[in-house]
Amino acid sequence: MDQAERLRRLAAQRKSPILKTPRRTRVITITSGKGGVGKTNFVVNLAIALSKFGKRVYILDADLGLANADVVLGMVPRYNLLDVVQKKKTLAEIAVAGPAGITLLPGGSGLAELADLAEAEREALIEELIQLEGLADILLIDTGAGLSRTVLSFVAAADEMFVVTTPEPTAMRDAYGVIKVAAQQHSQKKISVIVNMVKDAREGREIAERLLTVSRRFLQIDLKFLGSIRADEQVMAAVKQQQPFMLLFPRSRAAENIQEIAGALLELPKEKPRGLAKFFSRLTRLWENETRSLV
Repeated sequence: MDQAERLRRLAAQRKSPILKTPRRTRVITITSGKGGVGKTNFVVNLAIALSKFGKRVYILDADLGLANADVVLGMVPRYNLLDVVQKKKTLAEIAVAGPAGITLLPGGSGLAELADLAEAEREALIEELIQLEGLADILLIDTGAGLSRTVLSFVAAADEMFVVTTPEPTAMRDAYGVIKVAAQQHSQKKISVIVNMVKDAREGREIAERLLTVSRRFLQIDLKFLGSIRADEQVMAAVKQQQPFMLLFPRSRAAENIQEIAGALLELPKEKPRGLAKFFSRLTRLWENETRSLV
């Protein structure tokens, strides 16, 4: 059964009054203070690791400027969310089945268009997005780097926020900047840190501890350290072949680290997810309010 058929069947089932409401999807925004820290590669391979735990995982490529999750996966999507917004395609038709059972939702310029939708159009789109509620256990949102309006909106709307950094001083500084803004705007936001490209586990812990300490001292928030990923030549080799290293080099050090992080993610204490409907509704309202404030 292909992706489109599964969505059609779910939509038909949702009309039945005797069926229970599907379990709500857990929405996680993954961001970084700067580019070049391996965020997108992390997102793709984390999705595959989570699928190995039996989770149904979707990736929303939300980097409006440099969307490249498809490149890491070796895919060439024909459509993106803009086609859904313009009612040229359904959500099922833009979804791309990836390896290990994961699914990619190409965002592209369609994400920016959400802010300009009329109320009726927005509700119609959200109604379609709700169909994913029964298909995805986890939605990973790969944002752009930095502190753009788009990134901060995704941070505000999601249940959780993961920040990817490296031991490089500029990466740590910029990661703290993202954490600071997120904490100031949303003091109850659950924020976790992942340190990429480390020499060993000890360096990963030391880098994370610096961020945790300064955030506790100056922002009065407690971050969670999810884990670190060792620098590994096989990661770059996989990127060059446009394949996830979790599949191409499953015994690599980086793959082992990603699997450990996936396990730690699933053990995080969490409240009941708000689900996709509330996530996209909140996201579009945030953008709408910001647009009005500029007028």
